Amino acid sequence: MRISIVQHDIKAGDVEATLAGIERLLLSAPEADVYVLSEMFSTGFEMDASKAAEPVGGRAQQWLKDMAARKQAAIVGSVAVSDGGKCYNRLFFVTPEGDVRYYDKRHLFTYSGENNNYTAGDSRVVVEWRGVRFLLQVCYDLRFPVWSRNTGDYDVAIYVASWPVSRISVWDLLLKARALENQCYVVGVNRVGHDAVCEYSGNSVVADFYGRLVAECRKGEEEVAVCELNLEKLAEFRRKFPVLLDGDRFEIIR
Repeated sequence: MRISIVQHDIKAGDVEATLAGIERLLLSAPEADVYVLSEMFSTGFEMDASKAAEPVGGRAQQWLKDMAARKQAAIVGSVAVSDGGKCYNRLFFVTPEGDVRYYDKRHLFTYSGENNNYTAGDSRVVVEWRGVRFLLQVCYDLRFPVWSRNTGDYDVAIYVASWPVSRISVWDLLLKARALENQCYVVGVNRVGHDAVCEYSGNSVVADFYGRLVAECRKGEEEVAVCELNLEKLAEFRRKFPVLLDGDRFEIIR
């Protein structure tokens, strides 16, 4: 399984220019099975849902389908979506066959008022693609380890984010922590550039089950990094060092 982390900028107020920029990165990137974009990749982290949210099947969602078909790979990224009179920060996993799975962000960032503008999801989502199981998570979810606790149901946790420079050390630390405690690969993709409030350095990485970085993008630059996920070594490590089997049993009350 080859996975690409796509660290990109976002042009505030210009969805078409943003999509065109990401498309250039994707079309020039090495071949992979999965390409991961950032949180609200077409608009940036916009708290005014009336500005950012598109309808079900909207422009960014159709673009994901088109790019998945062109690259013959799965494309992953979060979009602000209006659905049934509510707005969601919705992470899509789109395959080249046009299959669409999604996860609605569970933990909304109250510090920025996201909880006042969007509706929280209540379902944990694992997607299986080409024999690999992916847990879908968005930004602030990273701070809540119970929500991502591996019960043996996934191999790779994906976190897409708009995580500012001012708190980037927390991002760096928690991505490794989630990989270690869940005996999994962790993919973390964060944007670069700036908006009206924050600056973003990216720090997009892939960490393995030892917490080691096996792929990373240069800080502050648009870049695509690719790595191979070794699922045989992951399974061997889980057998040898059975952390997941020794974990506490619990139930999440939603």
